[in-house]
Amino acid sequence: MSSTKNILAAAKASISPARIGTYEAAAGSLGDEDPRAIALYAWNAEVSAALLSPLHVCEVVIRNAAADALDAVYGPRWPWERSFIFSLPNPAGNYYSTRRDLMAVAARQPSTGKVIPELKFAFWQEMFTYRHDVRLWNTHLKRIFPNHDPAGTVVSLRNAIYADLAEIRKLRNRIAHHEPIFTRNLLGDFKRIVKLVDYRSPLVASWMVANQHASRLFSEPPVFRGGNRWTPTHEEIAHYAYRIWCEGGRRAGSADQDWSYAERLLGLSDR
Repeated sequence: MSSTKNILAAAKASISPARIGTYEAAAGSLGDEDPRAIALYAWNAEVSAALLSPLHVCEVVIRNAAADALDAVYGPRWPWERSFIFSLPNPAGNYYSTRRDLMAVAARQPSTGKVIPELKFAFWQEMFTYRHDVRLWNTHLKRIFPNHDPAGTVVSLRNAIYADLAEIRKLRNRIAHHEPIFTRNLLGDFKRIVKLVDYRSPLVASWMVANQHASRLFSEPPVFRGGNRWTPTHEEIAHYAYRIWCEGGRRAGSADQDWSYAERLLGLSDR
């Protein structure tokens, strides 16, 4: 048995055929001695790890910038300021609540500096919604992001930041859950990260770019099917959903769940 065949068989046994199958299909694998699927898997893992550095810097810069504005409006103990707490939305049910997140973190942390890193990335993204324009952003958005486009309005800048954070959070979550990211426009994701940091500080953005190697890896991916970015067909999604169903013991009533998981494996969903 060839070395590639051994590795691929072990990967399927350890990682799951459905998960490895995603990479086989994307690479147009021609059999169990074709090395492209495991090469793509390794590249996906490597570029995911490399992106953690710029993601780290971006998240810290954004949350500290937002905390700067909160401090200016609500004072240094803004996590415990009732007027701020009750300005936050609190949807019922299983929906994410910035208010519940803040109250839970503030209840167990002694200082604002300890609260800031404990809040979810979603909290900081949700700060850039229209509900905070009057209290925060009309006065402070362009101050905390001094390198903004001077021709843009507060609303256009805040909307752009929110949209960029939404995409960056999707990328971050896929990496955190060890999901494929090779179907994404990774160069576009990286440019979003750099742009957000640059809004706050061009010097920090330049330092971040100089101290990362993810951008080099973008130009070195293994060969995709036909040399192009892969978009799975409906039939391929069905194939992976069936594999997942078989691996899960052919559970009755699991079709929707298995289909959703197949979409997630194939990079089509972040649910």
